[in-house]
Amino acid sequence: MTVRELQDNILRLKKETNTAILAHCYQAREIVEIADFTGDSYKLSVDAKSVPQENIIFCGVHFMAETAKMLSPQKHVYLSNRHAGCPMAEQMDAELISAVKASEPDRTVVAYINTTASLKTVCDVCVTSSSALKIVRALDSDKLLFIPDCNLGDYVKRQCPEKDIKLLNGGCPTHARVTVKEVEAAKAEHPEALFLVHPECQPAVVALADYVGSTTGIMDFAKKSEAKEFIIGTETSIAEHLQYDCPDKKFYPVTKDIVCHNMKLTTLPDIYNTLLAISGQGGEAFEIEMDGELISKARKCIDEMIRLGG
Repeated sequence: MTVRELQDNILRLKKETNTAILAHCYQAREIVEIADFTGDSYKLSVDAKSVPQENIIFCGVHFMAETAKMLSPQKHVYLSNRHAGCPMAEQMDAELISAVKASEPDRTVVAYINTTASLKTVCDVCVTSSSALKIVRALDSDKLLFIPDCNLGDYVKRQCPEKDIKLLNGGCPTHARVTVKEVEAAKAEHPEALFLVHPECQPAVVALADYVGSTTGIMDFAKKSEAKEFIIGTETSIAEHLQYDCPDKKFYPVTKDIVCHNMKLTTLPDIYNTLLAISGQGGEAFEIEMDGELISKARKCIDEMIRLGG
């Protein structure tokens, strides 16, 4: 089948099976085109809570599908590619954070949404890159433990000097690999371009930015800006999407190496085969299974994120 034929079959099957497709912004263009909802982690968390369909296919990574299941436990939630994980989400576990909490019980644990459901059970509130500043500022507590991304945590700490924020050594290997040298080279090659960066990048890289924000924030800024050229300091797919959305502007990835290989695992055939399985016509599906106790404990910090970030 051609890409167009696959897309048409997916569009038909999702209607027949009462299925919603949620796709993270880092997915390929041909996947974004057939999704019902597209966005960053925060937007998709809110979308997952409100979709009317009985089935959800998540085109992203495992912790995102877990979040969708927690917010819609009565629905069937499928991860389009079972091998799509998140290295950052696996860096810390509940045992480690429980030990830190025991030594500093007065700290509120703020967990980046890029964490496992198990870890979320010992956290107080979740945040995403788009909601972190708003939520941290809204918290009654002034003593926080921010996990796992120390680069995003450093950015939040600098913006919220009134808060005592403890950081641990963790983060996104994709964003963390961007170097100051690469940024300077991109700026030299494109001197008229604004540099838009994700706060998961290293502090020295973030310091060079014309705009710092979440994936959605970067896209919104670029679309609304009167500038015509941009260096994009997040996953390379964002530069591609922006080029489609704004053909009159130019977008340059800060480096060709800022690629999330886990996000890139998902393909149109993955989605098609999941829909075939849901419809009972063969195929193969990976359904997210979580028991009620885990959902109840892990969901508390997600609900708090939506309450404070709304």
